[in-house]
Amino acid sequence: MKDSFDEDIKGVVNFIFEASILQNMQRSGNVFLGSGKQTVGAHIFRTILIGYLLAKMTDGANAEKVMLMCLFHDIEETRTGDLNYLQQRYVTSDDKRALKNAVDNLPSKDDILKTVEEYEGLKSLEAKLAKDADTLELLFYLKEELDKGNLQAENWITHAQKRLITETAKKLLPTLKNTKYYDWWYNLTNDWDKGNKKW
Repeated sequence: MKDSFDEDIKGVVNFIFEASILQNMQRSGNVFLGSGKQTVGAHIFRTILIGYLLAKMTDGANAEKVMLMCLFHDIEETRTGDLNYLQQRYVTSDDKRALKNAVDNLPSKDDILKTVEEYEGLKSLEAKLAKDADTLELLFYLKEELDKGNLQAENWITHAQKRLITETAKKLLPTLKNTKYYDWWYNLTNDWDKGNKKW
């Protein structure tokens, strides 16, 4: 029993070190977008937040399942890298093998593999919400770049928004597109020119 426990601990520790790579791995699409920097880890973090909120806004959705799908949806990129859509036309990535190898020494590996399989199948409500969370995260990022002056981002938004599946996600889209990324804090500090220090 002790040997098995120690082996599990080693697998968990190694996996956490491996997953940490995503904190520094840059999303490759920015080279083609022409501006911005975002790590895969940052993308995953905001995808989880969006997934949780979408689930809470959708009747009958299991928020925990959605969050788990969002958490693990890109985890194999520690081994495959982040291939953008152009690169995927020329490079075939064995995502399933990479994911299996990455989680192979975890006590929860079967749960993770089933979660990602469900996500990729896009049949359950939770999978559709998680996929929409992934797409919305890209749309939020593109809107930030558009607000900073990258006009090409608008073309990307036009195409990416067509991928949205659920009505919940689609309802967010008009407000997302009509809100400046800095409105949330700028409107709170509208008397900053008066030297108000009670922000």
